[in-house]
Amino acid sequence: MAPTRSLSRPVRGLSTRPVCARVARALSTTSTTSPNPVSSTDTASRSSGQKTPKPLTKEQREFLASALRVNQAGELAATLIYTAQTPPLVRRHPHLRPLMKHMYDQEAAHLSTFDALLHRHRVRPTALYPLWSVLATGLGWSTAVMGRAAAMACTEAVETEIGSHYNGQIRTVLEMMAEWEAQGYEVGGEIRDLVSTLRRIRDEELEHLDHAVEHDAKKAEPHWLLTGVIRAGCRGAIWVSERV
Repeated sequence: MAPTRSLSRPVRGLSTRPVCARVARALSTTSTTSPNPVSSTDTASRSSGQKTPKPLTKEQREFLASALRVNQAGELAATLIYTAQTPPLVRRHPHLRPLMKHMYDQEAAHLSTFDALLHRHRVRPTALYPLWSVLATGLGWSTAVMGRAAAMACTEAVETEIGSHYNGQIRTVLEMMAEWEAQGYEVGGEIRDLVSTLRRIRDEELEHLDHAVEHDAKKAEPHWLLTGVIRAGCRGAIWVSERV
């Protein structure tokens, strides 16, 4: 299992599916239906020292839409896990109430962020939204009933996978931005804001990982089996949500 902070923070990224036409319009004024993406206007702009926005490819639009969709699903699951864990856990360990509230509040803010991004760019949520809701609630409740160490091991496992997932997304977007800049295109403010948002949320998720380890996540028995099963489930949910 990955130890706390095992996910390196320098890398920051996104996931894979259709970003709507509004994202393309936000980042580009060049028609993607043109056989030559560099128009005479683009050439004139470059000769005058002005950079033009880079039109998104179909693959890039799909990647960005998929990223928003899976991130929203993941943050929904996180809020439901903490909602289900808190009552049984706090009943036996009242001193954990502030920590559980802190982590839940951050996850709820992450969910609101991705809800707004889905709405703004007209990206549909995953079709498996109801299924993930039931599974996340069940995971949260069952690990809390198993005890504090198991509940914290659940957080450790989930945040390990989520941190890695966000790192991959950030890496991909940064590579896209570097390619655009190397080609002399402008990188729009919206895509820069997205990277900043992903980095911030990724760091907050990794803070939850640290909190879990500090509160005896490693003492869960059997730790390797519990975290391994949960991490595998997270990877499967991410893969499916990216596509459905």
